[in-house]
Amino acid sequence: MAAGIDLVGLTKRFSHGHPAAVDNIDLSVAGGEFFSLLGPSGCGKTTTLRLVAGFEEPTAGRILLDGVDVSGVPPHKRNVNTVFQSYALFPFMSVFDNVAFGLKYAKVSKAELKTRVGEALALVDMASFAARRPSQLSGGQQQRVALARALVLNPAALLLDEPLGALDAKLRRSLKVELKALQERVGITFIYVTHDQEEALTMSDRLAVMNAGRIAQIGTPREVYEEPTDSYVADFLGAANLIEILVLERSVDSAVTLKLGESVLTTSVGVPAAPGAAAQAVIRPERVRVEAHGSSGANRVPAMVERVVYLGAATQVMLRLATGESLQAVVPNDDSAATWTQGTPVHVHLPVDAIRVLAPAEAPVEAAEALAS
Repeated sequence: MAAGIDLVGLTKRFSHGHPAAVDNIDLSVAGGEFFSLLGPSGCGKTTTLRLVAGFEEPTAGRILLDGVDVSGVPPHKRNVNTVFQSYALFPFMSVFDNVAFGLKYAKVSKAELKTRVGEALALVDMASFAARRPSQLSGGQQQRVALARALVLNPAALLLDEPLGALDAKLRRSLKVELKALQERVGITFIYVTHDQEEALTMSDRLAVMNAGRIAQIGTPREVYEEPTDSYVADFLGAANLIEILVLERSVDSAVTLKLGESVLTTSVGVPAAPGAAAQAVIRPERVRVEAHGSSGANRVPAMVERVVYLGAATQVMLRLATGESLQAVVPNDDSAATWTQGTPVHVHLPVDAIRVLAPAEAPVEAAEALAS
């Protein structure tokens, strides 16, 4: 049965007087959900996972597994299992014995052990490799064995700490699709830690972007990518054009008028901002439209092509606005893209629904303390 997981005021400090590795976070993960913790190295995502697993004790707060507080319960008594980046397979054991290891300690019968190991290996398409040793397997196959070993114990939740990190890029792309399909088949709760934005976007039902031990934003992949709440989330999650703007006015229908250099722009989305306030706005490169110089209409800004990079399926166009700010566009390969060269004057169309005014990113605690001192 899939378990819901709730973190309430969860805090972890490794030493007194230093910033918390996990800083008073509240989070609810629904039973059967694929939930990712996303962020750069040192943001607290792995520490959060280790707290849920029981490998670390919280300084404050509670960890609830289906409503039961397990904060003081040792790891082997929590109905969760963990898959690590290293896989940690026993090199002297066969694939079958690696998967069966936990069941032997659970004292199940030999018949049940054989059945459950067989089912777990079949689930990850490794039944025909049962007699092999880990050294005879590829990295992707070892990852599947590690998953089978975790799933054979029927955990209520599976915790995954960058399990694809040691694999090459092509294998990661194929296995992340398999991993999401596997989670949907078994139906248990997955909490997945990664620094890879593409992994989090393609696999997660929801995700949390972490910064300095805190959660910067929680939402579905589409919500977090298209509606980032602040400049940290916008900049971390995928390619982003961050531009400095001045807020002119906000109308009754929530449209916001902005000034970018001498150009006036309108947007329909973003955080409330007072007229006259300087702010940042974001627009994703795939939403930027590059048009012929002199094109008319709202939300057009003059620019010059600085560089054109062929990406295969698309072309990346690096632009310099009249304000001096740089902007990038990613456009499908067509006849117009082939005509752009360095120095070509163009107009850039920034669609009304593609510009989002951002809240300033919250400074990490240590940075804020340094500024105050």
